[in-house]
Amino acid sequence: MQAEPVLLAGLIEVCRATIAANSDHLCELDRAIGDGDHGTNMQRGCEAVSAEEATVSSLPLPDALERIGLTLVMSIGGAAGPLYGTLLMEMGRELRKSDEGQDFSAALKQAIDAVARRGRSHPGDKTLLDVLYPVQDALAHRSPLTDIVRRAELSATFTAAMKAMRGRAAYLGERSIGHVDPGASSCALLTIAICRYLEEHRPA
Repeated sequence: MQAEPVLLAGLIEVCRATIAANSDHLCELDRAIGDGDHGTNMQRGCEAVSAEEATVSSLPLPDALERIGLTLVMSIGGAAGPLYGTLLMEMGRELRKSDEGQDFSAALKQAIDAVARRGRSHPGDKTLLDVLYPVQDALAHRSPLTDIVRRAELSATFTAAMKAMRGRAAYLGERSIGHVDPGASSCALLTIAICRYLEEHRPA
């Protein structure tokens, strides 16, 4: 399974630019319920992936996803690195196992489940899972990219009503309610950026 190198390179760049533009906002969200460094950590990870863009974009898609995932694990501090890294590495493994036969949304579901196991989290725990599962469901139902964008936006917003059950935010208990989860927000931002880029640039 080979991704178009120019397309993959473009996706890497749009993700880097999106996180860079929103780094301060993500840190602000994280200061309310965490360490305050989520934006900085995510930016470091995206810059590390961007530095490998030429190599990564020339790889078959499963290998590229695994390479990106490993880079994120190695470069992002806190919980985000292992979670985002697991998502992409498992996606790569699932796509490789089934070669061309695996439905992308099914591979994504397996990868999200791996993230849930890694973080010992469930939907409703106020994490990036609260964006990933709704986005995967929209993909499974073959929703248009515009609908997936809306689903990601709303899902991140909905985390404000949730009580954090995992990570440092969990120590706040009820006081975590009223704040959007920074991991869910970064996940939504990346999902939206990817969808909008694909709308404009993917092959017909």
